[in-house]
Amino acid sequence: MTVKFQYVNVDVSETLSSFTEEKLSKLFNRYEFLISAEVYFKQEGQDHEKGKICNIELSLPGPRIFATSNEHNYEVAVRETIADLERQIKKRKEVYKTH
Repeated sequence: MTVKFQYVNVDVSETLSSFTEEKLSKLFNRYEFLISAEVYFKQEGQDHEKGKICNIELSLPGPRIFATSNEHNYEVAVRETIADLERQIKKRKEVYKTH
C-alpha cells in the first residue's frame, strides 16, 4: 500500500496522516486489487461553515477512482471521502464479476 499526501494551504499534520492511513489500510485490506492512493488536504478560506477539503484518488486496474468531500473537520472529510470511494469500488467490483 502506497499513500502519498499533499497539503495545500494547510500545515502538515502527522496525526491526520496516520488517521488517514489507518482508514485507508482497512480499504486496502478488504480490496486486494488496490495499488496506491493520493491524498490531498486543502483549506478553502471563503467558507466559514465548511472549507476543510479532502480529495483521495485511488489507483487500481482500469480507470482511477476519485472522491472529494468538503466538511467542517478533516477527520469527517476523510471518513466521507473513503465512504464514497468504497461505494465506487463495490460498483466496479460488480462490473468485473459479470465479465
